Amino acid sequence: MASVVLSEAEKLYIVHGVQEDLRVDGRGCEDYRYAEVETDIVSNTSGSARVRLGHTDILVGVKAEMGTPKLEKPDEGYLEFFVDCSANATPEFEGRGGEELGTEIANTFYRVFSSESCIDLKSLCINPREHCWVLYVDVLLLECGGNLFDAISLAVKAALFNTRVPKVRVLEMEEGSKEIELSDDPYDCIRLNVDEVPCIVTLSKIGYRHVVDATLQEEACSLASLLISVTSKGALTCMKKVGKGSLDPESIFEMMETGKRVGKLLHTSLQKVLDEEERLGTTRQKVGFLG
Repeated sequence: MASVVLSEAEKLYIVHGVQEDLRVDGRGCEDYRYAEVETDIVSNTSGSARVRLGHTDILVGVKAEMGTPKLEKPDEGYLEFFVDCSANATPEFEGRGGEELGTEIANTFYRVFSSESCIDLKSLCINPREHCWVLYVDVLLLECGGNLFDAISLAVKAALFNTRVPKVRVLEMEEGSKEIELSDDPYDCIRLNVDEVPCIVTLSKIGYRHVVDATLQEEACSLASLLISVTSKGALTCMKKVGKGSLDPESIFEMMETGKRVGKLLHTSLQKVLDEEERLGTTRQKVGFLG
């Protein structure tokens, strides 16, 4: 993950500020940076979104393609995650560094989306055991300015909200075979219900306190973080500790409570933006991928 080198004096300045609930950029410990969210910006996808959180810039595209259901879940579709860490985002992504981080992020999202209630995968089934929709979720890291996982989770939820899956009909042919007919009408499509899709809240332990949405400088002062996936109702679906440092049980409990509280607000803010974009429809001004 992208990192910065700070002197001991700089670290001390950041740590002391956090203890007083006053961070270098003026935020409190539970405040997020200003986030920009834009959907429907990549034309050849079923859904897309771009999220800018501080200096972190994420682009997500979702492509719905027909596939075969998995043997263990014959009446469901499924999601596949792929993460590309652009070498332009940070020099550390050149060579193997970006690949390893990409795999770590993808694996984390497979865990987050493993919950049965997350997305109705049965709605992606076309024909049990034979045909289903596979949603390929491609994540591109354009710039890294701290707090990658949270920004990606916002972008993934926004892109899934924006996703349109074509409606299909299964026609029984005379000789017992089946034919699949895709609707010609671009508006004749299935929307995904993303109400239960969680967002990730990363809580970074700095000194005796913890902060949300850490910048790169703050991440350099933190030896341990807790990644928590939280639903819009504040339910915790999975948790992962990152970093070399240790966390005591009391800290973990406090971080979980903060994560749930902050996570609910994060969902509310994101949904408000998504609903506003939806209302504007084709009249909204698009900034676009190169904006």
